[in-house]
Amino acid sequence: MPRTRPFAQVDVFGSQPYRGNPLAVVLDADGLSDEQMQRLALWTNLSETSFVLPATTTAADYRVRIFTPSRELPFAGHPTLGTAHAWLEHGGSPRAEDRVVQECAAGLIEVRRGESGLAFAAPPLVREGPLDAVELDNICEGFGIARDAVEAHQWVDNGPGWAAIRLASAEDVLALEPDWSRLSGRKLGVVGFHPQGSEALYETRALVGDLAVEDPVTGSLNASLAQWLVGAGEAPQRYVATQGTRVGREGIVAIDVGDDGAVWVGGATTTLIRGTISL
Repeated sequence: MPRTRPFAQVDVFGSQPYRGNPLAVVLDADGLSDEQMQRLALWTNLSETSFVLPATTTAADYRVRIFTPSRELPFAGHPTLGTAHAWLEHGGSPRAEDRVVQECAAGLIEVRRGESGLAFAAPPLVREGPLDAVELDNICEGFGIARDAVEAHQWVDNGPGWAAIRLASAEDVLALEPDWSRLSGRKLGVVGFHPQGSEALYETRALVGDLAVEDPVTGSLNASLAQWLVGAGEAPQRYVATQGTRVGREGIVAIDVGDDGAVWVGGATTTLIRGTISL
């Protein structure tokens, strides 16, 4: 029998409420089957829905499972920040005052609590290195751009499967018109520089070929882009990226790389819907 469970919907990475990426959070998912979780994620029709469960290790404060409308993800960025925010707001009490430790399929993820809000520590990449020539040619064909328009490229996969290319400018990034039929099976990040003097360094776009959708603001992608670009010496240790412009959002993602090399990804988190769900 369905029962009433606490529920929230959180806006993540928005420059102001309703300008970021929404996340549905079931704050007590104990007893739900995989099928029930997947069905709800399909029904919410958001890029991700998260389900909070008791941790299986004393090193974590809670466990989360993250579903898109079509599959479960081992890790995703905006669900990490949004779930931590909703859990804390619902009365969650972390073991450490300055951080939350989230357990997910990708392992333990630290979420730092500071005056500027929440930030998660980027997980290690599971695949990196340059794209091969065939993959890069297919991506260029999918965007209708010449090969020499790509100034750099890399696998930046931290779980979801991201590959990335960098174009010369934010204007070039925003001008892309994807041919979804050619991008099927790919999860692509595209990044380009804003004009000198802008508050943000990069404009980012995230395109999910299998669903033929553009994600509004993507924490996992921005995390792995930072690991690539800072590691290559192209980006400073602290910068801001914008995302979502082409889909009517105004996302802001803050990157902060510590002296130990850890990449922290932060942004605004705002609960916009509070209540219960029958599930």
